[in-house]
Amino acid sequence: MDEANAADVAGVPASTLNLIDLSSSDIRRSVSLLKQACLDSGFFYVINHGVSQELMEEVFVQSRRFFGLPLSEKMKLLRNEKHRGYTPLFDQVLDPANQINGDYKEGYYIGVEVPEDDPRAQKPHFGPNLWPSEDILPRWRQAMEKFHCQALNVAKVVTRIIALALDLEAGFFEKPEIFGEPIATLRLLHYEGLVSDPFKGIYGAGAHSDFGFITLLATDDVPGLQICKNKDAKPLKWEYVQPMRGPFIVNLGDMLERWSNCIFRSTLHRVIGNGQERYSIASFLEPNHDCLIECLPTCMSKENPPKFPPVQCQTYLSQRLDDTHADLNVYRREGA
Repeated sequence: MDEANAADVAGVPASTLNLIDLSSSDIRRSVSLLKQACLDSGFFYVINHGVSQELMEEVFVQSRRFFGLPLSEKMKLLRNEKHRGYTPLFDQVLDPANQINGDYKEGYYIGVEVPEDDPRAQKPHFGPNLWPSEDILPRWRQAMEKFHCQALNVAKVVTRIIALALDLEAGFFEKPEIFGEPIATLRLLHYEGLVSDPFKGIYGAGAHSDFGFITLLATDDVPGLQICKNKDAKPLKWEYVQPMRGPFIVNLGDMLERWSNCIFRSTLHRVIGNGQERYSIASFLEPNHDCLIECLPTCMSKENPPKFPPVQCQTYLSQRLDDTHADLNVYRREGA
């Protein structure tokens, strides 16, 4: 973070997050660092993850190219019922109690590519993606598919360390019934150069915890992400997560909090704009559609019985997405 950016976030402390080296042979240290992070903040960095800096930079360049298109072109790729495609400003409202319009961000969803005639395409969150024309954005699809695939591989490595941190076998989450055919989603995000004002209900992204298992976030060097380690505190105390080019910022989602019986935490976070444009790329990893999210055997006891009823992954995820995104009929009525 440069001096100008540091000055913009003065008054809000920077959070100290653990940094986990995925190339390290010291698995005990990696497990210890991850477990500490999951008990403390639910956020950590991973480095030496295998995604090249060249590919990282290419995806950001391509993301900027898309968001730089005229709105009329972007709206031709408006998200569909499978949550594929473009999401305009204010499409998502993550903190309705405190937001006046919705999130001051636009995004683009890319999921697992499943042909229309494939039986799996009947499932929610599976199906063909919406892709910009090669004439308008050449090589765009190729860059996104390559990054999506590699980010998924990184996420699977992280799940092995999470399993060990929960006293499970390293390959526990790799079982066919859990992550055999995961719901893996890439989301490009663009925050316009707006100055957020929490007192007026204006946020880049409202306060929320992620819905799924884990999220990998790649960022540019513009600050904005804030976390609240104790969501029960009054008032909430926020800390900035320092942006870093290259590493992924990893955070836990609500499904993992449910699975771990609240031993591991999905942490409240938000985005506060400081007047600079900001780009980030989120990779969300969720289990198979029919995977049952229920308390893990290593996370329950007589003193700590299961806190949540079992729930099917696709049911939980669909409900959370529907609760936060605008009804598509709104756009149809407006002629989009």
